[in-house]
Amino acid sequence: MTEISFYHLQRRSLEETLPRLLERVLASNQRAVVLAESDERVEALNSYLWTYSSDSFLPHGSARDGFSADQPIFLTSNEENPNGATILVLADEILPSYVGAFARCLDLFNGNDPAAVQNARDRWRLYKSQGHAVTYWRQDDAGRWEKAG
Repeated sequence: MTEISFYHLQRRSLEETLPRLLERVLASNQRAVVLAESDERVEALNSYLWTYSSDSFLPHGSARDGFSADQPIFLTSNEENPNGATILVLADEILPSYVGAFARCLDLFNGNDPAAVQNARDRWRLYKSQGHAVTYWRQDDAGRWEKAG
């Protein structure tokens, strides 16, 4: 059983939210795989994570960078886990078949897009029917994450 946490992005974009969540993953001494919809999206996120803050550093890479097994955060558009990650982060509306291979999955979705919200609800129902533990997180007015379900 995988713990799947849905993050309802309304106040901040994926690009603003993803680095902060990945910082927390690393702070807990865990590794992550970030699954994106395309190689182009992977490379855009890869570039962004190098420049998102002058005060922070997130060690990460993609297959293009090499040393996949050594990357604490590995970005990919393929269902793979070359770095032995325990956390899967879904950067796009993806329904991977290998979610059960991870201890935890973070499903980030655009809460300002009705279609994305409906797709997240569909994924929630599917994961719940498969026996996964699902939780819902939303941001309060100050931008902090609150567990709501």
